[in-house]
Amino acid sequence: MKQALQKEQWTITDDPLKFKFGNINFQIDLGAEKLVAAEKAGEKIAIEIKSFLNPSAITDFYAALGQFLSYRLALEAIEPDRLLYMAVSLDAYQTFFQYEFTQIAVKRYQIPLIVYDPAGEVIVQWIK
Repeated sequence: MKQALQKEQWTITDDPLKFKFGNINFQIDLGAEKLVAAEKAGEKIAIEIKSFLNPSAITDFYAALGQFLSYRLALEAIEPDRLLYMAVSLDAYQTFFQYEFTQIAVKRYQIPLIVYDPAGEVIVQWIK
């Protein structure tokens, strides 16, 4: 994922992105930014990378969704200008993320996705 972002001219600012909200320490997989134009402020993102490699994809999804929502809540308070994405492999996106339940959950909870090809180290799709 890191190499895929760099190929798209993103600068990795944090690997991992660590911050504290109240008494809780958080650690998101990556922080990155990209300058849109010299006169504009940079676009900042944070990315939580999920593998969905366990035998039960739905169990992985439960954990990923809870973690993502917690991270987003804390990140909004600490760095409101940084958008959090969930990164998933192309394989997971083409299978589990095509299920009706998964699509409804992603839409309901407004989860921006980055679909990436780990073998080719490229981003296939950005979904906001």
